[in-house]
Amino acid sequence: MTDLKRHIRDIPDFPQPGILFRDITPLLSDPDAFSHVVAELTKRVAPLGISQIAAVEARGFLFGAPLALRLDVGFVPLRKPGKLPYKTMREEYALEYGAAAIEMHTDAVAPGDRVLVLDDLLATGGTAAAACRLIERTGARVVACVFVIELTALGGRAKLAGRQVMSLVSY
Repeated sequence: MTDLKRHIRDIPDFPQPGILFRDITPLLSDPDAFSHVVAELTKRVAPLGISQIAAVEARGFLFGAPLALRLDVGFVPLRKPGKLPYKTMREEYALEYGAAAIEMHTDAVAPGDRVLVLDDLLATGGTAAAACRLIERTGARVVACVFVIELTALGGRAKLAGRQVMSLVSY
């Protein structure tokens, strides 16, 4: 299976007019396609020697958890503020209109950990860059940033300059 795009549905004007949303639910509903994505991610990141996968809420969890199991590494949920039950640390970042933040538990990663940042989609790069800063504040190292989909016209790689960035599908 090489054409993952046929499992990604385009939804025009969602969540607002002018946005073309890339819907991964058809990919998730096809066990062969979903398995292929996890296998391909495994093949690409296994040589990196990671110790943790930090996945961004919520769609990043869908790929990060099975990948962590396959690689026998820890899974770190990166969540919106107020969603984690233990002590957290926060990283804020700018959006086109306003600001957002992500949090993780203060003990989620440790100095020396080799962390993979994972999300379903790379658009402008703000969330991924914030995830990297959050992780690196602990003394851990971000080894790479991995995405299922990359929207190249939005230039998200620029915010991740100097980092290894991988994506399975580009638009």
